[in-house]
Amino acid sequence: MRWRRSLLKSFANAGNGVAYTVRTQRNARIHLAATVVVVALSLGFGITALEWTAILLAIGLVWTAELLNTAIESVVDLVSPDEHELARISKDVASGGVLIAAVVALAVGMIVFGPRLWGLIN
Repeated sequence: MRWRRSLLKSFANAGNGVAYTVRTQRNARIHLAATVVVVALSLGFGITALEWTAILLAIGLVWTAELLNTAIESVVDLVSPDEHELARISKDVASGGVLIAAVVALAVGMIVFGPRLWGLIN
């Protein structure tokens, strides 16, 4: 019984982390909007199971990178409240990870949705 409470608390803590990130990070809110648009497009176009897999992996990659970036930035701010070159580098590297994830997700979106959107235009 105690392990169930512990497990539920772990899920609640994780949810709090996601909520904190969305509430405090502008880019997370942008990712949330993009996620909603991409899921709506996926449903609207009736994409295949393989395409759903690629889309969901791309979404998961971006969100994982964004959450880890927020965690790294928070820890860096805690241990180095003053400006420091290594603190800046840590934050820049973490942000770079988010950028790479977002570019990969954009590429996946272009592969999945590009031909469909092009077909609507022509």
